Parts: sequence; structure tokens; C-alpha cells
Amino acid sequence: MSQLHKIIATSLGIGYVGKGGGTVAAVFTCICWYFWQVHFTPSIWFGFGITLFITIIGTISSDAVEPFWGKDDKKVVIDEVAGMCISLLFLPSTGAYIITGLILFRFFDIVKPLYIRKAEKLPGGYGVMLDDVLAGICANILLQIAFRFNLL
Repeated sequence: MSQLHKIIATSLGIGYVGKGGGTVAAVFTCICWYFWQVHFTPSIWFGFGITLFITIIGTISSDAVEPFWGKDDKKVVIDEVAGMCISLLFLPSTGAYIITGLILFRFFDIVKPLYIRKAEKLPGGYGVMLDDVLAGICANILLQIAFRFNLL
């Protein structure tokens, strides 16, 4: 197994934290997203491109580590990073949106309502990533509604 796939799948080692690694990865993503948006003010499409890249490389790396670590091992947290990024896409980078996004994303990721639970049954890296992508989309939809109606 490639060392690079381990580094990516564990999101620079965050996955080795143990229990709660997914939450730690999501919080770390929120902090990075906030500082990146505030200090560099990239275009919204750049954020989309970075998120797409994380999702694709996460799928590849999750697939690569699965034969060694098993299906959706706790160390694999790149899926939480991708899902959290999706939750925050096309929204203001304020504390209210980021914290609400974190709460909503973790809710959808843990509870897995609708068809989210079925998505994780897909083979390989697709199953690892897709449930978090869907959780991120659900969180983003609710945040977009809040944004459109000035609720936050």
C-alpha cells in the first residue's frame, strides 16, 4: 500500500486519532475552510474545484487502503473532509454558517437518513465517499435555504 494513499485517506494522519476521528477531521476542515476563505478570498469555483479534487483523490485512496484496512476503516477520514467541504460550498464563510454546517453535516453523516445509508454499501472507495458526499449535499441544501431566507 502506498504511503501517499495512507496520508490522503487519513487526512494527513488525523484518522489515527481513533474514535472521533471523523469529527476531528470535520472540525479541522472547518478551520481550514474559514482561514482559507478569509485570508485568500478565492472564487467560489476554486472552492468547488478543490472540493471535487479532494473527493476524487479521496475515492482513489479509500479504495487503495481498503484491502489492507477493511471496508470504511475508522482511520479513513478523507470522506469527512470532502463531505464537510461540500456542506460549505457557495456560502458565506462566517462562523454561523461554518458551525451550522458542521452540525448539519455530522447529523446527516451519523444518522444517515434517506438513501445515505444505502450509498455506503457501494463497493470500494465509492461507498466510503458517497455517503459523506450525500450528507454534505443535504447539509448544503439546508444551509442554502437558510442563506436565501437570511436565517443565519
